[in-house]
Amino acid sequence: MSHRLLDKARRRLEAESGCRANPWGGRLAVALVYPNTYRHAMSNLGFLTVYHLLNSRTDTLCERFFLPDADDLAEHRGTGYPLFSLESGRFLDEFDLVAFSLSFENDYLNLPVIFDLARLPWRAAARAAHHPLVLAGGVCAFLNPEPLAEVMDLFAVGEAEPILPDLIAALQGQAPGRRELLESLAKVPGVYVPSLYEPTYHPDGTPAAYQGARGAPAQVRRRWQENLDASASLSYVLTEETEFGDMFLSEVSRGCSRGCRFCAAGFLYLPPRERSLENLVAQVDEGLCHRRRIGLVGAAVADHPEAAALQRHVVAQGGGVSVSSLRIDALGAQEAAALADAGHRSVAIAPEAGSQRLRDLVNKGLSEADILRAVELLAEAGIPNLKLYFLIGLPGENAQDTDELLRLVGAIRTLWLEAGRKRGRLGHLTLSLNPFVPKPFTPLQWAPMAREKDLQNTLRRIRGGVARLANTEMICESLRAATIQAFFARGDRRTGQVLPLLAAGRNLKAACRELDLDPDFYVTRPRGKDEVFPWEVIDNGVRRDYLWQEYQNALQGRSTPRCAPGCRRCGVCG
Repeated sequence: MSHRLLDKARRRLEAESGCRANPWGGRLAVALVYPNTYRHAMSNLGFLTVYHLLNSRTDTLCERFFLPDADDLAEHRGTGYPLFSLESGRFLDEFDLVAFSLSFENDYLNLPVIFDLARLPWRAAARAAHHPLVLAGGVCAFLNPEPLAEVMDLFAVGEAEPILPDLIAALQGQAPGRRELLESLAKVPGVYVPSLYEPTYHPDGTPAAYQGARGAPAQVRRRWQENLDASASLSYVLTEETEFGDMFLSEVSRGCSRGCRFCAAGFLYLPPRERSLENLVAQVDEGLCHRRRIGLVGAAVADHPEAAALQRHVVAQGGGVSVSSLRIDALGAQEAAALADAGHRSVAIAPEAGSQRLRDLVNKGLSEADILRAVELLAEAGIPNLKLYFLIGLPGENAQDTDELLRLVGAIRTLWLEAGRKRGRLGHLTLSLNPFVPKPFTPLQWAPMAREKDLQNTLRRIRGGVARLANTEMICESLRAATIQAFFARGDRRTGQVLPLLAAGRNLKAACRELDLDPDFYVTRPRGKDEVFPWEVIDNGVRRDYLWQEYQNALQGRSTPRCAPGCRRCGVCG
């Protein structure tokens, strides 16, 4: 036993307010695991919503597990004390179901650590009848489940609200054994049981087919919550020990109608859905009882027709507002003033690319004039600091595109400095550069990721240009982390074998070499038009021919209008 670990868990639990776990006894016990630290997990609305949904039922209980902090991990290993739940201190093998919430591919590297600390066999085939079933949910589960297909017993394909009731009913059924239970679960809409599917491959290593057996559907169709007003998603548990500890988070919308061709969230969460103003006002009024700052969450918060009215309501109640996403072309003087009134000292916008050619390629729908106008509005509103998000390594990117990016940054900086001089204080400009990672179910899923050497050259060129600009800094996502993200986002079942080696400290190339895999096969290889993708065991609802046409439009620099109500182009929104 480790008293230090148990005392820390007790202090964390005592510092929380909000939803509590149901007591043990006569209930289906679910261990909800976030494969990163407590600080990361407790700002994740999906994780908190599932916790609330399960503990709102009388027939289930849910307790939380996390990746231990670095010092706690050393204590676990030094004492041999297993991973335990925050609420009751029970171990993972005491639960009926272990449910992982997967939002980011790079968190996969933490999974072998958690399985080891929990003393659970890594591969699903090695687990016996007495072991709990292991499920993965979250966005990664319906983006591409295949890299974890030999680890997880089942996946929840889609959003929790419509899936959980049917899943729980099936788990409470009277299947005679583990295999029979999995076969019955495979009949639940939105549940993927990978052991019932056998992938085959062409001689060149590309997937040939995924053949379902024993009644499993050919594809598992994603499920989504049609009416967001019917189920809230907010900060059900509050703690200061998290990135957004001073905020109450409230989900405004899901999905996005913009059709940016690189954005997985824009296609995975179709059709776009919004909460009503009445529903949102009720959520933020509850939040203002606990925190004076409200964080509005969604892929396209500024696209909500009542976004400005909602912000005005929060400010009128004496609260402040933080917005997770700010659309450049949805920004007017009124919206900029509302951000300033709400106390924003820093705002982020996403031009995505410096050249018009690349903005058209990704279907951003922005001109340079749009970008500069938004910058001017924010500067005039008195917001001192600005963050700019750019992608690097987009298909066909060249040195001229990089020069255009630097020229655009220079023009933005000129506007920003002029406004700062009028205020009597210069603000700060930050460039956030992120390598483009081709994601499943997007039009750019056929495109390769740029090679690391080319990305390094681009970064070097931009860094040299930014170094000459005062009050301007550049930050960049790790190229190693981006490559690992691409490897698993685009991977098949074979890639999951690499995870224990990566968790043990090997780099990706060394781990792949040990397993006779080629990382470039998954990361930097263009995909053929008719190639079968491993993630197509999932039916996301978006037509493949629509995505291919959008890819061709991208390569030819043609823009596509955003979705309108009843749009039938993609196969979902209509």
